[in-house]
Amino acid sequence: MEAFLQSVSDLIWGPPLLVLLFGTHLFLTVRLGFVQRHIGKAIKLSFQRNREGKGDISHFGALMTALAATIGTGNIVGVATAVAAGGPGAVLWMWLTGVFGIATKYAEALLSVKYRTVTKGDCMAGGPMYVLERGLGVKWLAVLFALFTGIAAFGIGNMVQANSVSALVKQTFGVPGWMTGLILTSLTALVVLKGIRSIASTCERLVPFMAVFYIAGCVALLIMGRETLPAALRLILKSAFTGHAALGGFAGAGAREAIRYGIARGLFSNESGLGSAPIVAAAAQTKNPVRQALVSSTGTFWDTVVVCAMTGLVIVNSGKWTAGLDGAHLTQNAFSAIPVVGPPLLAVGLLTFVVSTIFGWCYYGEKAIEYLLGGRSVLPYRIVWVAAVMIGSVATLRVVWSFADIANGLMALPNLVSLLFLSRVAAKETREFLRS
Repeated sequence: MEAFLQSVSDLIWGPPLLVLLFGTHLFLTVRLGFVQRHIGKAIKLSFQRNREGKGDISHFGALMTALAATIGTGNIVGVATAVAAGGPGAVLWMWLTGVFGIATKYAEALLSVKYRTVTKGDCMAGGPMYVLERGLGVKWLAVLFALFTGIAAFGIGNMVQANSVSALVKQTFGVPGWMTGLILTSLTALVVLKGIRSIASTCERLVPFMAVFYIAGCVALLIMGRETLPAALRLILKSAFTGHAALGGFAGAGAREAIRYGIARGLFSNESGLGSAPIVAAAAQTKNPVRQALVSSTGTFWDTVVVCAMTGLVIVNSGKWTAGLDGAHLTQNAFSAIPVVGPPLLAVGLLTFVVSTIFGWCYYGEKAIEYLLGGRSVLPYRIVWVAAVMIGSVATLRVVWSFADIANGLMALPNLVSLLFLSRVAAKETREFLRS
């Protein structure tokens, strides 16, 4: 099964999808007039909690929920996996995916707010499935996206998260996976069964704490290793374009592996082009699609341009990536440079990342299933979601990660189609708003 899933993942994540994904980031960056230059204004808007239009949650609540779903194992385990498979150069490709992915995250949020609708329960519903149906008029592609999302959520937003934290907690504290799974399952049930307002309220409290807590740990490690930091930066830049030869326990990787794993893990981390974050952006209280799009774009900035970059620097600078380690074990060894508190600090950071991601992705999955099967399907989906947390806690890493890679690729394809064909709409809305 592992070999089969890996071969399917390799096929989906071949050059065509990587070119389409990164090409879309570049195209939208140009088409939208390098919207990244407005990131300062976007960050200022993101901290406003005032009501300014129809919606279920505030700007800030929508961003925190999106960040909760976005900042997860991709920032810790995903970066480590990319470095282990693609070499230090993968860090640069992850970072570039984030920089240019800001434009894609902006465009998909704008379109999702523009084409959102109100359900029978008087709640907002939006996302790429509604953009594909109401904007492009391609119902069958909308159905495919919703189907991929409903299934993919169990990989990227559930089992991968639970699997990573259970492995790290077992390694750090000796707690068996089933026990970690039981705790995660209980926490998930307490929050997600109550719906989006409970999820958003929890994320507003949890996300700022977890981000500052983890970044502080990374800063401490970089200060401790400041003497070797310039050499680590040069290694990342050089390896991104030339690959890296075998060293120690590292099998060696070419430039192609650096690009492939850097972009793939970049998408897994920041989800730009995946079409997930726009689902919660559509629930925000906003009077103009551009305002919420600017707020949503900051998610990619914080996730990849800041957090992933710091994780990558810590791992490469530690030199532990040459020891043949992978996943959470690699990051844990890098954090062990902080005496006594290093591994526990990472474990707490990953635990909060995982819990918040599971909360946020539950909303994505349930909205996709609601689109396909109607409102009655939401509660059963939440119940199955809670049960899947336990399954993920005891699954094997390779199977779960390969499944997540496959699901990501299948989600991205229809979403990228809508972004490319409706880029003129996004460009028009952007020009009109920024001129006013």
